[in-house]
Amino acid sequence: MTRDRVDQTIDELRATRTDLDAGASEIVLRLLLLGRGLEQRISDSLAPFGLQVWEFDVLAALRRQGHPHRLSCSDLARQVLITCSGMTHRVSRLDERGLVARRRDAGDRRTVFVELTAAGLSLVDEAMTHRVADSQALLADLGGVDMDQLLALLRRVNDAVGDG
Repeated sequence: MTRDRVDQTIDELRATRTDLDAGASEIVLRLLLLGRGLEQRISDSLAPFGLQVWEFDVLAALRRQGHPHRLSCSDLARQVLITCSGMTHRVSRLDERGLVARRRDAGDRRTVFVELTAAGLSLVDEAMTHRVADSQALLADLGGVDMDQLLALLRRVNDAVGDG
C-alpha cells in the first residue's frame, strides 16, 4: 500500500509527541476522511439526477415506507435526523419541484402527511438503483467475509459514538 497524507500526519504526531499512542487517532482520522470522501462521492453520483444529498435522503425515506410512500412531517424529520422546522423547509422545496405532495389526515386535520408523487417515486427509484450499484462497485474488492467483518467493526464504532 502506498503511504498517504494520514500516514504523514501520524508520523509527524509520533515524532513530536512520543508520549502519545497515535494508533486510535490514525483510525479516527481515516474514518473522518472516509466520511468526507463518501459524502462527495454520493453528491457526485446524485448530480445526474438533479438531486442534492438531503433531497435524496427525504425521497428515499418516503420510498422505504412502501405504498403509499408517505409519512407525517414529524416522522419524516425523525427518519432523516433533522428538526420539524427544517423538514418543513425541505418539504416545501421538494413540493415546488413536484416530487412530494402534502396531504392532510382526514381524521385529524392538524396532521400533515408528506407523500411521494409519481414523479418523485420515479426519480428516487432511478437514483436509488444508481446509488446501490455505486456502493457495490466501491466495495467490490471486499469479499463476503471482509464485508461482514467491516460491518461488525463499524457497528461497534458507531455504538461507541452513540449515533445509531
